[in-house]
Order: sequence, then C-alpha cells, then structure tokens
Amino acid sequence: MRNLMKKSFQLKAAFLFAFALLVSSFAFGQDKKPVASPRDSVSGTIAGSTITINYGSPSVKGRKIWGGLEAYGKVWRAGANEATTFTTTKDIKVEGKPLAAGTYGFFLIPAEDGKWTVIFNKVARQWGAYKYDDKEDALRVTVKTKAAPMHERLVYTVDSKSFCMFWDKIVVPVSVK
Repeated sequence: MRNLMKKSFQLKAAFLFAFALLVSSFAFGQDKKPVASPRDSVSGTIAGSTITINYGSPSVKGRKIWGGLEAYGKVWRAGANEATTFTTTKDIKVEGKPLAAGTYGFFLIPAEDGKWTVIFNKVARQWGAYKYDDKEDALRVTVKTKAAPMHERLVYTVDSKSFCMFWDKIVVPVSVK
C-alpha cells in the first residue's frame, strides 16, 4: 500500500512538473511587442576622441514632428524616453567652442527658421527634458539644419569631422574638431 501511495505521489508530481513546464514555455515563448522607441547608440572617432551618442530612437509614424510633436522653441531630449547622452573621451571643439571630456545630457531646441540650439548639459542621466536646468549647461552652440531624405526612425551618425541627427526630413549637422 505504501509503495502504491508513493508511486501515486510521484506520478502526480511528475504530471504537475510537466504541466508547469508546458505553461511556462507558452508564457515565455510569446512574441513580445516591439519597443516603440528602442535605445540605440553610435560611436566614432573625431580629433582623436571617441564620441558616443546613446539615444532613444522614435519613429515618425505619420505624425507631424517639427512644430507638432516636437515644438519649436522648447528644449527637447534629442531622442525618446531617457535624455540622449553624448560622451567624448578627450577635450574637443564643437562648432569652434571648447567642450571638456566627459558625458553630457544632449538636448536640442528646434527652431522654425532652421537655426537650432545644441546643448551639452552637465546632468547626463535624466528622464526626458522634464527636469532640464539651463544653469547646468556646459556648452550651447547654434547650427543650421538641412533638408534630408525621409528618415522614419531617428538616427545619429558620427564621421571624422562631425556628428549628425537625422529624423523626418531634417538633418542636424554639428561640426567637431
């Protein structure tokens, strides 16, 4: 009798284990919804410094971006979700002005006339631009945007003399030496 009860218990335990394994494989095997604005980063070398830009990459999705989703004249996180960060391993010159080595919060102020403000803020880790404080700015420069072919997803590039942000039909080029 004792052997029969032991086998019955073992059979029930094996069945429960198999059932739990089956349920968990279905639960974990489900396709996850893609992230709306995935994190991305780009790195390159300019003037002997490694430049790294880490950002959330939103999509246009048929929306009016400039002067719509992103208002003219307001500080913008230059990406999605957490503020974009900009890291330089050596001192550089951005649009001819000095920027010390370090990691910065990177922000933009879009302007309807195409003359945008580029901001390197000493507070690198922030959520969006909600607590942005201009007293913490390490550097501000002005750049002229250019028309570009449509870019559905926001992307940054780094080449030997500059970095650029492409999104919608705009490119924001920033020279570095």
